[in-house]
Amino acid sequence: MTESVDTVVSDRVLKSKHRVMWGLGDYPAVASQVIPDLGPVLVQGCEVGEGDRVLDIAAGAGNAAVPAAVRGADVVATDLTPELFEAGKRAAAQAGVELVWKEADAENLPFTDGEFDVVLSCVGVMFAPHHQRAADELLRVCRVGGRVGVLNWTPAGFIGEMFKVMKPYAPAPPPGAQPAPLWGDENHVRRLFGDLVGEFDARRKILHVDRFGGPEDFRDFFKANYGPTIAVYRNISDDRDRTEALDRELVELARKYDDGDSSFGMDWEYLLVTCVRGV
Repeated sequence: MTESVDTVVSDRVLKSKHRVMWGLGDYPAVASQVIPDLGPVLVQGCEVGEGDRVLDIAAGAGNAAVPAAVRGADVVATDLTPELFEAGKRAAAQAGVELVWKEADAENLPFTDGEFDVVLSCVGVMFAPHHQRAADELLRVCRVGGRVGVLNWTPAGFIGEMFKVMKPYAPAPPPGAQPAPLWGDENHVRRLFGDLVGEFDARRKILHVDRFGGPEDFRDFFKANYGPTIAVYRNISDDRDRTEALDRELVELARKYDDGDSSFGMDWEYLLVTCVRGV
């Protein structure tokens, strides 16, 4: 019993840290300036249509939720960090749509079984620390015959490589927490969903990112705006040598992914998975 209580307490502390981390910097700027195309790709892949009851898990500022609402869906956007909702509400207002914004933990969703026609997540649920628990919840709230879609960075793509670069400078992960980019591995997602889904389709795709003037511009933007990167730099803030080393490594990584055109641009790989909730 004591171990169970300790586990619950540890999990609450971890989720609290995650909430704080995603509130650092300006993630809505990342979503709107760097990866705005990903939400519509996921919505299209899930064939969201008018009248669909849609749940966007770990929605952030609504990168997928708002495009789903534009299509006429009845959308609920959830996130562990509700501070991100204000930017999402502004985006929804600009698009002329309304949706429900609700604070929620991806691993413990406050919805009934089979409540939604479409359940999706755009580079969001991948950051829930316990993958099977999050996957089970994602499937639980989707009705039988409903559509499920997740879009996640791959382990071998740019963002997956970025997390590898940052790992030696980050605090040790708590026991049981799994690396986020595993959600970008097709076999891992197949195992998570198991025999509860059918018509499983997985496709690796490329997002071309030309937002930055050069590798240093990319690094500085992520240092200022992307929660996980900010948290890693804070962890080594009292060590100038390690901070400068991470500065160099992020620049080198960005330069490695430069597409070689006259202007600086990078190709970031992601995995788009769509399937149907089975019995």
